Amino acid sequence: MKANSLTPSLPLQFPSPVKLPPPTGIRFPSSLTPKAISISTPNTNRISINKNDDDSIAAFWDYQFLFISQRTETENPAVLRLVDGAIPPDFPSGTYYLTGPGMFSDDHGSTVHPLDGHGYLRAFAFEKDEVAFMAKYVKTEAKMEEHDPETDRWRFTHRGPFSVLKGGKKLGNTKVMKNVANTSVLRWGGRLLCLWEGGDPYEIRPEDLDTVGKFSAFDGGGDHDSPSRGGTYDGGFWRFAAELLKPVLYGVFKMPPKRLLSHYKVDAQRNRLLIMSCNAEDMLLPTSHFTFYEFDSNFKLLQKKDLVIDDHLMIHDWAFTDNHYILFANRIKLDVIGAMGAITGVSPMISALSVNTNKSTSPIYLIPRFGEDSNKDCKETIVEVPSRLWVLHVGNAFEIIHEEDGTLDFQIHASSCSYQWFNFKKLFGYNWQTGKLDPSVMNPNETKSKQFPHLVKVCISLSKNGKCEKCSVEPLSQWPKSSDFPIINPKFSGLKHNYLYAATSSGNRRSLPSFPFDMIVKLDAVPSTVRTWFAGNRRFVGEPVFVPKGDGEDDGYLLVVEYAVSIQRCYLIILDAQRFGEADGVVARFEVPKHLNFPLGFHGFWAANT
Repeated sequence: MKANSLTPSLPLQFPSPVKLPPPTGIRFPSSLTPKAISISTPNTNRISINKNDDDSIAAFWDYQFLFISQRTETENPAVLRLVDGAIPPDFPSGTYYLTGPGMFSDDHGSTVHPLDGHGYLRAFAFEKDEVAFMAKYVKTEAKMEEHDPETDRWRFTHRGPFSVLKGGKKLGNTKVMKNVANTSVLRWGGRLLCLWEGGDPYEIRPEDLDTVGKFSAFDGGGDHDSPSRGGTYDGGFWRFAAELLKPVLYGVFKMPPKRLLSHYKVDAQRNRLLIMSCNAEDMLLPTSHFTFYEFDSNFKLLQKKDLVIDDHLMIHDWAFTDNHYILFANRIKLDVIGAMGAITGVSPMISALSVNTNKSTSPIYLIPRFGEDSNKDCKETIVEVPSRLWVLHVGNAFEIIHEEDGTLDFQIHASSCSYQWFNFKKLFGYNWQTGKLDPSVMNPNETKSKQFPHLVKVCISLSKNGKCEKCSVEPLSQWPKSSDFPIINPKFSGLKHNYLYAATSSGNRRSLPSFPFDMIVKLDAVPSTVRTWFAGNRRFVGEPVFVPKGDGEDDGYLLVVEYAVSIQRCYLIILDAQRFGEADGVVARFEVPKHLNFPLGFHGFWAANT
């Protein structure tokens, strides 16, 4: 790890030597273990930091603690201890689901990238004045193969897209698409689903979090046949190349023909679920084939649309409005040298790709949702954003139709970073060659801090003929700090909104100025105001989730997990959205039992009881 050259004059310290669970996660670099840090025998597991050490040492360990494996699962719900406040009488009954990776290292010397960690689903059930907690691993095919329930030992056999095994089969290992169901969670149509970027979701039983199995309704169920323009691919050469790749990808590497994106959308006004997929071979070809699905509340497929784009793209998140789908085209390219190492197993599969910086603009695709025949191919409008934006997550988008002159305005609120900073092989600071985490990768120096993820507002104006008249990008509400995971009240998804919430950094930690996040920010568009809630020193936060309780846009509560790394505790925080940032804005704080502490989560979902 590159130590940050800036350190505070009064170094932070552990309040006292703290007993910690066994460090079964990603291994710590021995070369960076200073004399002031001592790790005793595994039976004691005490880590102490000398009070004379600077913040860079404590910051390094704090970062590692967010990715410590958790092997424990709950057999029965555990009622959380109320530490502060109380559940408000008007707090809706329901369950907050949070998913993310839980296992980062096995018992045979292999570690994996956080994105390849097995999915660990957490559930916080609210009923009256109590919160009951459950947590279990999603029993994916990979998990069932890699974990022995009798001995409780793990042996990684799947490479995963971002990792290389040390203790398993390395060369010639074709188990690349390791569906770990760790990215997002959804409750819809009476089903609870855990999703991953590249495979079918897994269905979970809500009452006990046991895994039911794969859920494959997103293949369209055969209800519609909606060919894209010109068949599978217009270009003869690339169509030929795709046909050659299919037997290799589908047969040898066991990739599903359709790769489901982990980010879905819910159109609350129409009570519809919107899902998006792409083709497996698109990963290696300069053409992209996307399919949009819309389901009703019973999981009946209402429509699907296909779109072919003659560009090599990677889409992680997207947006919708009342009448359009919106795609942010993150441009990628094939790395030939990296691909050779990826195929042989010498380097991660993701090494076959790199960002494409050949163009100075970023295209946005505006695709009509409806038309004379909503099950046919799309005619999109392409808008070039006057800067290179790598879009990570979208908070919301909406459109305004001007009836008097037929013009159309769009606004998109999202988190994005620069192409210069984004690197497939260094996400979260993971080094696949050493199996270690380097927090300095996620905390660029001050001159590069603008390249890190931040909140942006994209404004687009179209003429009545559909021509782009204006396109601009600016910081959302002029908020300059590193931020991600933007969310809104889900009742307003696809509609005009005023309030947006996100995880952000206070910048107070000189050795960790950008990530992990330690604040939640509330941005008010009218008037342009900013309010923040700070978790505290050496306490981090993940993605917030909005819990509506009334009709007003900010009439509700926020749920967020606080990771108090210095004392190895996790807390569930309830924030009042209307009193956000005020002294009484924290409504309640619940403590997760220490033996059930969990690593940093990714995305969550609030499911109200019906």
